[in-house]
Amino acid sequence: MEPIWAVGLMTGTVLDGNIDVAMLKTDGERVEEFGPYVLAPYPNWIRELLEETLRLARAWNFEGPEPAIFKAAEEALTRAQSEAVKELVESNGMTMADIGVVGFHGQTVLHRAPQKDRLGQTRQLGDGELMRSILGTKVAYDFRSADMRAGGQGAPLAAAYHTALLRGAGAAGEAAILNLGGVANVTWWDGEGNFVAFDTGPANAPLNDFIKSHGLGEMDRDGALGGAGTVDEVRLETLLQHPYMTAPYPKSLDRFDFGASMADGLGPEDGAATLSAFTASAVGKALDLLPRRPSKVVVSGGGRHNPTIMSMLRSRAGVEPIFAEDLGWRGDAVEAECFAFLAVRVLRGLPISFPGTTGVPAPMQGGRLAQ
Repeated sequence: MEPIWAVGLMTGTVLDGNIDVAMLKTDGERVEEFGPYVLAPYPNWIRELLEETLRLARAWNFEGPEPAIFKAAEEALTRAQSEAVKELVESNGMTMADIGVVGFHGQTVLHRAPQKDRLGQTRQLGDGELMRSILGTKVAYDFRSADMRAGGQGAPLAAAYHTALLRGAGAAGEAAILNLGGVANVTWWDGEGNFVAFDTGPANAPLNDFIKSHGLGEMDRDGALGGAGTVDEVRLETLLQHPYMTAPYPKSLDRFDFGASMADGLGPEDGAATLSAFTASAVGKALDLLPRRPSKVVVSGGGRHNPTIMSMLRSRAGVEPIFAEDLGWRGDAVEAECFAFLAVRVLRGLPISFPGTTGVPAPMQGGRLAQ
């Protein structure tokens, strides 16, 4: 297949109020060209609607009928994200006819990893058929459900794209990519045909929630609070005893599995320092589980903007963090690009999840296609 232009959409569980929108020219196996990228802010009312939706989703917990708010939130975010796609495409001198497919991840409102006695469950809000009718182009969506029905974790899904990026950058030998979003996940590639990926622990989500709870903004901007604080080492040691830290992969997390309550009773600076240290230390524990421990890791996602976390990756995870930009990538765009890439794989019937990433028995296709 010749490479085509695809648009990818991502709104993370951190709920930063932005829609990540990226264009990519790809055949689903390699990247031909990186297109434009934008952070398109949601209107405040949609952001507030989504925050309430996530709250009600946790109370629902896959028991009984879905909360009524899901339908309203799904339509609102689908229309807003459709508009963001049109704006990006048209502002760059193209039309929707130039776009082969849109990868629409949707908003994760609840994710429950599988247990020994039951399949996992996940819910992303996003109406692919509605987006197709608005944009007039094919839309790939619902990327995670099929994987979970097959016994997989449903996450992370970025490994296929991460390895394509590493190949494109001419990576020789083993390499690892760490994404610091609401949750952190790592992809390890052996330089040939084998890779593993899993969620390492929390990243920005509990830290942002903690900062908000103190009325100090939306995030620990520039790591200033955490950098000024003192880590509660006793508390940190207790947190690191959580069984998730040493559980074998494949494994995945919901954004609220590790919450801001981990820092209850601490002041803003010490709480931010302790949560940042936990993120970095959990990465260190995760790297210990890999087939071979990397000495360097390429970092993408919003957490790389936090110098305190980046410094703690060195001191507490024992790894040298490399900014995605140092390889010519756009660290804030990687997740949206990933879903453009995966959308083309859905279009081509290529696998999007693998035994080493989600634990499915064999490489498997996923996603639904509105066409």
